[in-house]
Amino acid sequence: MKNAIITGGSRGIGEAYALKLGEMGYNVVINYRSDSSKVLAEELVEKLKKTYGVDGLAVQADVRKYEDCEKLVNAAVAKFGDKIDVLVNNAGITNNCAFTALPKEKYMAVLETNLISAFHMCHFVLPYMVKHNEGCIINTSSIGGLMGVANQADYCASKSGLIGMSRALAMEFGKQNIRVNCICPGMIWTDMLRGVNQDEVKALAQAIPMGKIGDVEDIANALEFLIKDKYMTGQCVSPNGGIVMP
Repeated sequence: MKNAIITGGSRGIGEAYALKLGEMGYNVVINYRSDSSKVLAEELVEKLKKTYGVDGLAVQADVRKYEDCEKLVNAAVAKFGDKIDVLVNNAGITNNCAFTALPKEKYMAVLETNLISAFHMCHFVLPYMVKHNEGCIINTSSIGGLMGVANQADYCASKSGLIGMSRALAMEFGKQNIRVNCICPGMIWTDMLRGVNQDEVKALAQAIPMGKIGDVEDIANALEFLIKDKYMTGQCVSPNGGIVMP
């Protein structure tokens, strides 16, 4: 059986990723930070076991911290062995704040959660993938990584950074049969989107050529595609209803 690690996997797009990986027959390791997230993470692990017959593990780890990423990877290896087939860097937050009103602590939190955590996780996972001469890394970027968005300078910078990192790692590790790609979701129904002004969301939906907000399953389908296509690396796949056509 194959093994996968997902950061930010207890809800939203991350949960959809986990369920898709379970459907594909992967054991799944996810992290959580808070007590409330612990409940969600453990419930998801049980759902994976009951629904798909795979195993899972929920680990308390703040992926902004280098040592916590090491803890997460070590826990995965201790339970499932040192062959990590898929790493999904999905942890993400946003501030949605005017740049001049954005405190240092707030923008650093976004950069550390969205971008630096992916560096940490790749740093610990890649040696195992190199050892087995195989692996697939998928980073959740955003259409915000492909275009500018007002009041989202920190978010856009972090998501653009993921694209640059993915392309560089794809170049560096391609000959070791390690593929690195990005998914750049458009407007997707998640807690993040439900937490903003819904009138603005409705107006934005009208600007999307398909006229609607996407579902998390649309993004999970892109994950499956990137895992199965063995010749795909260094690319950005963007399920976004046509609002951005890179």
